[in-house]
Parts: sequence; C-alpha cells; structure tokens
Amino acid sequence: MANSQSGDSVVDRIVRLISAFPQDAGSLQLSELAERAGLPLTTTHRLVGQLAGHGLLDTAPGGMVRPGLRLWELVNRASPTLALRQAAMPFMEDIQQVLNQNVNLAVLDGRDVLFVERLSRRGSVANRAQVAGRMPLHVSSAGLALMAHQDKSVQAAYLEGFSDPGGTLTADDVRTLLAEASRQGYAQLKAVMDPDTWGIAVPVLNRRQHAVASLGVVVPLREMRLQALVPALQTAARGIARRLADS
Repeated sequence: MANSQSGDSVVDRIVRLISAFPQDAGSLQLSELAERAGLPLTTTHRLVGQLAGHGLLDTAPGGMVRPGLRLWELVNRASPTLALRQAAMPFMEDIQQVLNQNVNLAVLDGRDVLFVERLSRRGSVANRAQVAGRMPLHVSSAGLALMAHQDKSVQAAYLEGFSDPGGTLTADDVRTLLAEASRQGYAQLKAVMDPDTWGIAVPVLNRRQHAVASLGVVVPLREMRLQALVPALQTAARGIARRLADS
C-alpha cells in the first residue's frame, strides 16, 4: 500500500476523509473537508473524485461534498448492529407509543457510547443523541448503563485513563455512578446534556450478564416516574436479549 510523504497510507487518508464529516452536517465545502481531514487540498480533490466515482461520496456545484448513498448502503448491509436494531425496533416502538418521547439504542465503542438507533416524535424534549453519533460515556445514562455491566477489568481500564475535559467529574465520581447503576440495574442522569431533560437507560444483557447494548429514554425533567419507566425499559431489554439469543 503506497504511503504519502507524511507516512500515512491511502487507506489512512480515505478513512480520515470520510471520518471528517461531522454528525450534524450533511455536506462540507471541499476546502473545509480538506482542513478537517488534515489533508492537502489537491490530495482531497483527487480522493474525493475517486470516491465519488464509486458512489461513496457525492459532489455538487460550488465545491460541496457529502457522503454518498453507496456508502450508506454498504455500511448498513454489513453492519454488526443490524441484528440488534431489528431485534430492538418493536420494543422501542412500544415504549415510544406509551411515552411519546425519545427512545434510543446504544452500544459501547471504546470510551464512547455509540447510538445505533433513535425514535423521536414532534413535541418530544431535546435529545442530543443522534444515530451514528457518539458521546463520552460518562455524560450519558446509556453509556453508564453499558459500562456498569462490563467485566471489572474493562471498567478498571476505563477508570484508569478517565479524564473529563469539563473538569466536573473525577474517576471516583464515575466509579460511584457505575456502582449505583450496577446495583440498581439502571442508570440515570438529570440535567446533564440539557437542563430540562432526564436520561434513563437499562442494559441489554447477554447470557454472561454483560451489556451488549443499552435501551434508554430522554424525558422532561419534571416527569419523575421511575417506578413506571424502569420496569417498562427492563421488560423491553429482556425481550431484545431473547430475540438476539434466538437469532
């Protein structure tokens, strides 16, 4: 595989290019894409042309570039989360039908929580979680529910390298949150991402009682109905786990 003068391969540069698209922007100017990817403009222009030829990127007049439908098709066809999403969707729809609020499905990826599905309705509260979007796990109830039900060695490695750019939490604070989530069987965070919202999430457990996903809701902070919310989420999570085990 050919390398550039900086030592990165063609694959490295393509990955940097595709990864440069932010989750809240559908398209970028070619020059902005080059800057975000840390690539020369000429290299970006050449790679974009090649990727567009395969349908992986789309170009438009004015130098705009966006991910192509072919990229979406290939990713979804081979996605390891496809079975999880298919198993979870009926249960997510049931919960949303009752709550009329945001319902999300997430997995653990390194030190982040990655959201793989989300259902929302007009009039529901603000929800920072987006499909294919990431968050540091300590600012999300979904992330805490996931990490609280991992091997102790995984938790220890996470806490050992923990840092909070906001400077509001220490590793001991997060250790306490994880212990609480493990003991209760659910995680909750109030007014963290938005002052008016409350996130609650439960783990989807495999046969070893390790979390393979989390199922969560984001509701108005005034809705203090844990007694109703948590059992409904836990019942749905068990249903998802059964469907995954049978698939």
